[in-house]
Amino acid sequence: MSMFLDLHALQSVPAANLNRDDLGSPKTVRYGNADRIRVSSQSWKRVMRHGVERELGETAARTRLVPVKVKESLARKGWDADAAAFAGAQIAACAGDKGLKTEDAGHTSVLLFLPAVGIDELVALCEEHRAALEQAAVKKPAKNAKPAQLLPTDQVAAVLKRRTASISLFGRMLAELPGANVDGAAQVAHAMTTHASEPQRDYFTAVDDWLGEAETGSGHLSTAEFGAGVFYRFASVNLDDLLTNLEGDRKTARALVGVFADQFLMSLPQAKKNSTAPHTIPDLAYLAVREHRPVSMAAAFETPVRPDAAGGFSAPSRKALADYAATVDRLTGGRHRSFHAHAGVQTLDGLGTPYDSFPELITAAVDAALPSAEAQA
Repeated sequence: MSMFLDLHALQSVPAANLNRDDLGSPKTVRYGNADRIRVSSQSWKRVMRHGVERELGETAARTRLVPVKVKESLARKGWDADAAAFAGAQIAACAGDKGLKTEDAGHTSVLLFLPAVGIDELVALCEEHRAALEQAAVKKPAKNAKPAQLLPTDQVAAVLKRRTASISLFGRMLAELPGANVDGAAQVAHAMTTHASEPQRDYFTAVDDWLGEAETGSGHLSTAEFGAGVFYRFASVNLDDLLTNLEGDRKTARALVGVFADQFLMSLPQAKKNSTAPHTIPDLAYLAVREHRPVSMAAAFETPVRPDAAGGFSAPSRKALADYAATVDRLTGGRHRSFHAHAGVQTLDGLGTPYDSFPELITAAVDAALPSAEAQA
């Protein structure tokens, strides 16, 4: 039976536009017959992934520019421009038996996700076969001819299929290269406000500092949109899938889950940060270890939270989450939940053991989800 670490957070965010739609407006969702401000899972997941990589010192890149980066590196090493471009294209052509398609600019037609150090490895591989690549670069292939494969396809594929800890956690989809797919262990939900909330418009101007004293008006005027509210956020890590992706490396899994939990709580999408600075932290974090399946608490907010007597949404949102968690425990009889605890601005019934800080909460959850070898012994 699979094990999951569920992570829940409530976070009050002031005027901000953390995640924009195609028109520049805050994203929304209608839930419980009320419009809510929404932040997509992709937006928050990306900043979490970068935080995980920064903490672990393992950078990975999701990109279509691998051939271009190889070309640029070879040019810096003194390769002729045509030979460098040809070698970069060979990386795509030699990615497995069938290769990867490229576009006119030299970009691969699909996004690759590989360790950043993989570029250096591919450059070194091209250096080993420099003579053959330079010789082939001066020949013009027949029209519509399939590119020759002058690099060892197994070695190129091995680099492109290599994993970092974050790839093992977040997964990788690359159907064009057999064996490159990685089923992600982390699931991240779209964040949404616990209450009804709609985008608001901000009319703003920018003054021209060099206007003469007799001149009036502004150098620029426009409107922007922003939203605000208390967001419910949810993510879950399939611990069995993570251990499978890490080939059973329990020590790395513990470290990775701990860093992921910290980034889940402390990260924030950076859109419009210079004009809004919405750098808050969650008011409440609730972590649970479950067997069989994860459980989201989003239904706690299907009926939009109403403000309390003081006019705020944070306290009523915390109460709604605690009440719903208690209801879930009553309905399930507490089955398949081996641990739950919380940390926040207040102690709440229904959310398990209270902890004073997020680090203490995370440590307890990791110990419960993935006991160390010493603890197991």
